[in-house]
Amino acid sequence: MPERIDWRQDGTPGGSAFSPRFGDRYHSELGGLDQAREVFFKGCGLPAAWASQPQWCILETGFGLGLNFLVTWAAWQADPLRPRLLHFVSLEAFPASADDVLRSAQAHPELFPLAEQLQRQLWGLLPGVHRLVFEGGRVLLTLHIGDAKALLQRATFTADSVFLDGFSPVVNPGIWDVHIFKAVARRCRRGTRVATWTVARSVRDSLAQCGFVMQKVPGTPPKRDNLQGQYQPAWEPRQSTAPPAPAPARCIVVGAGLSGAAVAASLARRGWRVTVLDAADAPAAGASSLPAGLLAPHVSPDDSVLSRLSRSGIRATLQQADALLHAGSDWDLTGVLEHCLEHPRRRPAAWQAGQALEGAAGDWTRQATPAQLDDCGLMPGTPALWHAQAGWIKPASLVRAWLAMPGVAWRGQAAVTRLVRKGDAWQVLGAAGQELASAELVVLAAGYASGALAPAVGLSPALALQAIRGQASWGLQAPDNAHALPPFPVNGHGSLLPAVPLAEGMAWLTGSTFERDSASCELRPGDAQDNFQKLQALLPSAVQALSPAFAAGQVRGWAGVRCATPSRLPALGPLDGAPGVWVCSGMGARGLSFAALCGELLAARLHGEPLPVEQRLADALRPPYAARITKSAA
Repeated sequence: MPERIDWRQDGTPGGSAFSPRFGDRYHSELGGLDQAREVFFKGCGLPAAWASQPQWCILETGFGLGLNFLVTWAAWQADPLRPRLLHFVSLEAFPASADDVLRSAQAHPELFPLAEQLQRQLWGLLPGVHRLVFEGGRVLLTLHIGDAKALLQRATFTADSVFLDGFSPVVNPGIWDVHIFKAVARRCRRGTRVATWTVARSVRDSLAQCGFVMQKVPGTPPKRDNLQGQYQPAWEPRQSTAPPAPAPARCIVVGAGLSGAAVAASLARRGWRVTVLDAADAPAAGASSLPAGLLAPHVSPDDSVLSRLSRSGIRATLQQADALLHAGSDWDLTGVLEHCLEHPRRRPAAWQAGQALEGAAGDWTRQATPAQLDDCGLMPGTPALWHAQAGWIKPASLVRAWLAMPGVAWRGQAAVTRLVRKGDAWQVLGAAGQELASAELVVLAAGYASGALAPAVGLSPALALQAIRGQASWGLQAPDNAHALPPFPVNGHGSLLPAVPLAEGMAWLTGSTFERDSASCELRPGDAQDNFQKLQALLPSAVQALSPAFAAGQVRGWAGVRCATPSRLPALGPLDGAPGVWVCSGMGARGLSFAALCGELLAARLHGEPLPVEQRLADALRPPYAARITKSAA
């Protein structure tokens, strides 16, 4: 459940926020706006320090009600010399509700429109890392929910400014102890500016022990003094083992499907000039040409890596869809019912009713209600889940929106056969040996074809990528059967999208088949029958409405080849022995869930930015090499 807050009436709009857990105010009795501006923002030398920088990263040790973030965001908006990209990383063990965050901003009308945008994204904050996106991806808020020390120790980014905030050291000593400051110091570079409102001796001593040189400065009322300083250790800080982040330059992305377009958009937002090459005549010609796809999280009792990544990916995709697409025609957040046919799909124990994570988990997934089951023609008690943050998207619409971003150029009929290193750049060659383009960075995002391109770079072993053919069936709604279909998509063993607007009219779509090690896109009549049989088990009531179309041969088909890895997780990262060549592929049937996240993760790793997921989840996404997998299996 969200953190409980008591609102005390003191004459300010909305009242003053008080924490029963810590017995302390969220802000001083004179309000938190001056503290946010004077103590933290100006205390770290901002905005002058970030002037004309490509990126700036701020680390905050207590998100609270988000006031420091809102003040920083507003200052970024107002500054003509603002950095291209602003990262704000904030830690919070006990997140407040979205409504309380909005209520706290009522006293600050100039910040209220920003608070409304923030409120709309503050949902489903389970323990871990959550990336919230504003200003078209130029302001990124990364919330670390949980134990601050553990989260900081596993992080890899470098902070340019640090806001040390939280409840008083008297009532919340854990956020002010030397172990936290050591973890903060590991995220700093020499010269990182630090500011805080407390001048407690224990805090000053602990900061000094960790290499921070601090001094008292005149405070913001009611505080007489505040602390400001820099990270200037007497010893030489441990150097990062990561190579220095490249300056944005030229990039070639091979593949114009979901993966390639997502990478292109993420890099373009950071100033790269991106050329996307594809063998087809139009973008989204491969697996991304599916008329519409389902978007729903994976659920497992142990909240596996796949489950956690799927939630982060869906959040990223929904953010992009909301910003770039037309709701109702390109996508829709309908919710999805998962009919657990083969076995009851169990949620983690901590998500159950009465448990600590019930509220945040319920934002994502709950047990389906009797009314939702009835909408699908399913019997009461049928094992089923309701995914609230789920729906359908037209992949091609999302691909086109990404490729239309400034800094991205797409070229069709450009089949890539070989890569050759020439100086500091890579030459990308076509079938006749002609140069198609050259760039300092190349990303292989051509699905299953990416596996064949790795040896073309001179790499051995090849990538372990598997082709998986899928065929879906679809047709137009008939006036006499539309009412018999559920009002939202249903998945399980197969799926049904009941109402997707296409050029021909309102359509339904069901499927799909999964045929491993097949790269054929030819339609097969037998696969349409397989889809019909899956639908019979998934939604018997829908079969009654759609069986005449199947029987009369009025059902149309789509076939495409997906690409998967042995781990069922995307292949993402630099290729061994080929500096400047990365791969982003292997998303299987979850391209809509993973593409936007992987694009941002690739860009973050390339630039040494805060990651949009926990470090251990990012570490699970590596290029799978066939020889290594064969050796480990032996």
